[in-house]
Amino acid sequence: MTTKAWRSSIIHCIADPSKVGNDKAYDYYEDGILVVEDGIIKQLGAANDLLATLDPDVEVEEHPDALIMPGFIDTHIHYPQTDMIGAYGEQLLEWLNKYTFPEESKFKDKEHATDVAERFTNELLRNGTTTALVFGTVHKESVDAFFETVEKQNLRMICGKVMMDRNAPDYLTDTPQSSYKDSKALIERWHEKGRLHYAVTPRFAPTSTPEQLHQAGKLLKEFDRLYLHTHLSENVDECEWVKSLFPDSDNYLDVYDKHHLLGERSVFAHGIHLCDSEYHRLHDTGSAISFCPTSNLFIGSGLFKLDKAEEHSINVGLGTDVGGGTSFSLLTTLGEAYKVIQLQGENLSPIKSLYLATLGGAKALRLENKIGTLKPETEADFVILDKQATPLIANRLANVKDIEEALFIFMTLGDDRAIKETYSMGERVYAKTIMS
Repeated sequence: MTTKAWRSSIIHCIADPSKVGNDKAYDYYEDGILVVEDGIIKQLGAANDLLATLDPDVEVEEHPDALIMPGFIDTHIHYPQTDMIGAYGEQLLEWLNKYTFPEESKFKDKEHATDVAERFTNELLRNGTTTALVFGTVHKESVDAFFETVEKQNLRMICGKVMMDRNAPDYLTDTPQSSYKDSKALIERWHEKGRLHYAVTPRFAPTSTPEQLHQAGKLLKEFDRLYLHTHLSENVDECEWVKSLFPDSDNYLDVYDKHHLLGERSVFAHGIHLCDSEYHRLHDTGSAISFCPTSNLFIGSGLFKLDKAEEHSINVGLGTDVGGGTSFSLLTTLGEAYKVIQLQGENLSPIKSLYLATLGGAKALRLENKIGTLKPETEADFVILDKQATPLIANRLANVKDIEEALFIFMTLGDDRAIKETYSMGERVYAKTIMS
């Protein structure tokens, strides 16, 4: 049995601020102790209360100029798009054809997929992300490469093979039968192996025939606790395309609903252009939305209506959507989320921001009993933020009046440089190198 403790300022969310108010949504210890035993959090509290209770043999690692919080949770990201991040100047459908599909064609090569998976995972950890819901490509090799990579570091990750049998280049399409067969093989190999989970992953409605969407629903029925991961109502032209392809469906979400793809582990990326009936249906089925502000702004898709999702009590997590998104950093993504909400005449509080990047993401993934907080008996996935990360951050934090203002500084000025260390199950998986 291995026990270790960390001493620093510590914060985590314990509830959704939109339901209980900011003041009741988090616990904060200006001088706190986090105690971890064999990868599980055992104690969290004020240093004055806990230090005297620790066994003399327990190592206490001190971080006086830092802030500890739960590891970030990215609820929508494409690992095969790592090398095309920042691709210039297109709307969604043109962007897919010009950049995305050619890049994804390379992932039939397992060696290439492994190389990208390793660099992708390093970027996640360097940015404090400890769990992500991840798109692979249509190739089985892409999913094997990803899971093999993250398994080595004992990360809690979710991934799936893209299902895509039309409206894409021939070199990237499968069939309803092959997508079912390949996905089933991957599920049997990887789903719930250690901390790994599988997501049935039709790319989006336009690239799957009704027959393939039926096969996706069949997989969800055949295996327990699978995820469903796809896109929904990201772009106006996309929504019109869906109408023409599925004239018998009432709306975009109904396409998925008719094939039994909605449920408590279904996560739909974007959800910008939804009608009231779609919000109602997402709520009724327990489905979640991934809010991807950086990508939505970069590709010009629109502004996500967080207030509507809250009004309908829909679980919402935060997604970077790399490579449509231009940063792996959920801190940077929160800065963009703030602007998206501002443009709609609303405000995104620092506590709600922390919630979206941690506990909100965990709830969207139905993993809140394992990750997303620092409560005792949850898994010790956490990050240590550096209050001296940059001269500007250090100067601003020296003048803040409370923890909420400090959080706002991190989410508006922070990026990968703010991450001092990242931990998975109590083991350090990233440490910032200080340049002399």
